[in-house]
Amino acid sequence: MTASPHPRWAAVAVVTVGIFAIVTTEILPIGLLTPIADGFGVSAGTAGWTMTVPGFVAAVAAPVVTVAAGRLDRRLVLAVLLFLLAVAGFLAAAAAAFWVLLAARVLVGLVIGGFWSIGSGLAPRLVGPAAAGRATAVIFSAVPLGSVLGVPLGTLVGQLAGWRTAFALLGLLSLGTAAALLAVTPPLPPAAVTRPAVLSGLLRRRGVRSGLLVTFLVVLAHFGAYTYVTPLLQDVVRPGVVSGYLLVYGVAGIAGTFLAGLSRAPKLTFAGAATLIALATVLLPHAGPIGALGLLVVWGVAYGAVPVCSQAWFAREAPDAPEAATVLFTAWFQATISAGALAGGFVVDAVSAPAVMTCGGVAAALGAVAVARSARPLSPSAARSVDRNSRLS
Repeated sequence: MTASPHPRWAAVAVVTVGIFAIVTTEILPIGLLTPIADGFGVSAGTAGWTMTVPGFVAAVAAPVVTVAAGRLDRRLVLAVLLFLLAVAGFLAAAAAAFWVLLAARVLVGLVIGGFWSIGSGLAPRLVGPAAAGRATAVIFSAVPLGSVLGVPLGTLVGQLAGWRTAFALLGLLSLGTAAALLAVTPPLPPAAVTRPAVLSGLLRRRGVRSGLLVTFLVVLAHFGAYTYVTPLLQDVVRPGVVSGYLLVYGVAGIAGTFLAGLSRAPKLTFAGAATLIALATVLLPHAGPIGALGLLVVWGVAYGAVPVCSQAWFAREAPDAPEAATVLFTAWFQATISAGALAGGFVVDAVSAPAVMTCGGVAAALGAVAVARSARPLSPSAARSVDRNSRLS
């Protein structure tokens, strides 16, 4: 069953809002880490588990939900996932104990893994091949918008009305988006069923494994440091302007996303982004208020390019299995987000927030080196071997 062009673009808009709600819900604790920690009487590192838990769950949920969905209508699957996101928001707002908040974050991880793996690849089916590029750009613009609008606004709401109010409002947004998705999206039976054998086959490809390594190092560096940027900024600037600094970071992230989309050399762009993240994180603890603002701009532009470059890497290495490549990208990206938040939490509790930034800089620099090494041309014999392995997988 198909829909007219207008409902299809409306569906693209609704999927975009859904991803915006998911991204904002996932990273909102970054801007509210201090009040969450104070509210439950835990350390900043322990509060960082609110970032760690969703990523680990999403890493498992991405392949499990996609495989389990089988031949179910994708519209219904996405609507159920958004409903679960609403439940997670309301549960977080009402949490009387820290473990209840973590239980809500488990639901968030389930939604992230399932929605991203299924929803991010729907653009061609909603608007057709000719407009698929524009529709995909619209859908993925939700990622930097979550940083630009979601986190700063959530941080501001948290400052004015408490962090619980911010989660409750996101629950309402998710509930409304679920209803809108059912109203404007046509039935979407699966075009193909993703099976475990396809996913395991991708892991045998050298280019895919290189993408996993690079993504791990750069995303680990970013989230290991960025999860704890609020406590650091509160020692540099007045607490009341932290949300404004995060807003500037988010705007820079949008610029980085679109610049990366225009790049014809994604590996070179990836290496440049990793290098800029390394410089920004290492220098940030030593900068004053103006310097910190400038470094956040650099950091935002650099990280805005990372998801685009990473996904493009996986898509290029698996053109014959686009949904499976998206599942692998989602699972690995989310697992690394959690690993970064967890590792950063250990460092910030054991040493300090500035030490986290230094560690992030080192990891990002290693990521830049890994990109450069992966970009080296293969020998003719090695290239033939890779080509044979790709055909066999």
